Amino acid sequence: MGHPFPIREIARQAGLSEATVDRVLNGRGGVRQSTADEVRRAIADLDRQRTQVRLVGRTFMIDIVMQTPDRFSTAVRAALEAELPSLHPAVVRSRFHFRQTGPAGELTATLDRIARRGSQGVILKAPDVPEVATAVDRLTAAGVPVVTLVTDLPVSTRLGYVGIDNRAAGATAAYLMGQWLGERPGNVLTSLSSGFFRNEEEREMGFRSVMRARHPRRRLVGVAEGQGLDATQYELVRAALERDPDIRAVYSIGGGNIATLRAFDDLGRSCAVFVAHDLDQDNTRLLREHRLSAVLHHDLRQDVREACRLVMRAHGALPPAGPTPPSAIQVVTPYNMPPAPAR
Repeated sequence: MGHPFPIREIARQAGLSEATVDRVLNGRGGVRQSTADEVRRAIADLDRQRTQVRLVGRTFMIDIVMQTPDRFSTAVRAALEAELPSLHPAVVRSRFHFRQTGPAGELTATLDRIARRGSQGVILKAPDVPEVATAVDRLTAAGVPVVTLVTDLPVSTRLGYVGIDNRAAGATAAYLMGQWLGERPGNVLTSLSSGFFRNEEEREMGFRSVMRARHPRRRLVGVAEGQGLDATQYELVRAALERDPDIRAVYSIGGGNIATLRAFDDLGRSCAVFVAHDLDQDNTRLLREHRLSAVLHHDLRQDVREACRLVMRAHGALPPAGPTPPSAIQVVTPYNMPPAPAR
């Protein structure tokens, strides 16, 4: 396994002992395949990051823990690595712990391993359930600051939250939906990946509140627990469309939009208005193709930069600052899309 990095650096990146890394690199056996995969991922992470950072100044090792579909975790990873140069003279190294779904116990086990191993900070996107909040409390008790990203855990001892005002985002979606549907008849499908993510719950509350106040006769039909994954999302949306022939619009809170549109297409149904969240790779393509009406977006690079700065402040590396304001909500249409980043 060729690489230009010292064993000590690989071991730190992977969160393994130097002896284990040495055994994997030299193919001496006696190591689980999952451990060997961790070493390979650590080398790949170091290889990506070494072109963007110079090893000067103070170094922070931050763990990024996220339960989210791959399309969003990929966007967060790209945003973080693009922002690394802006954090100089400090150097931020990151370890990634991504999963699409699974029981809360597996997520809390990841957080507990980080607490035992040590970290300068954790950036976390996780469901708002008691066991996760308790695991965050254990992390902070161990001296590891935790910053929640895009969805909050307000009853935990997390250091801070970075992201949009989700209730305002839902209200914005309702305003756009009402303007674009006008007096045309039709019901609106609302789609959540899971009812356990606070950001999605708050978006739905904001949306329903404004729709009830401004458009009380328009029926809202909800689907949930698709986890933002195409296979489950397709089945949920298709079943909803078959039950209700009057669904004409979608507010997608939790993703899986390719599958949602495929369900409309397969039933020969049209979607008059489709409002979604986040300019990930899928939504960018759908917006360019005019399959989405608008995407409510926020600057992920700004969010991860602020999350890293919160961790640095917790260690006294930056001067104290006031509360972090919510990120700006951007309404992106096919006609005001940001330019694609240079490759």
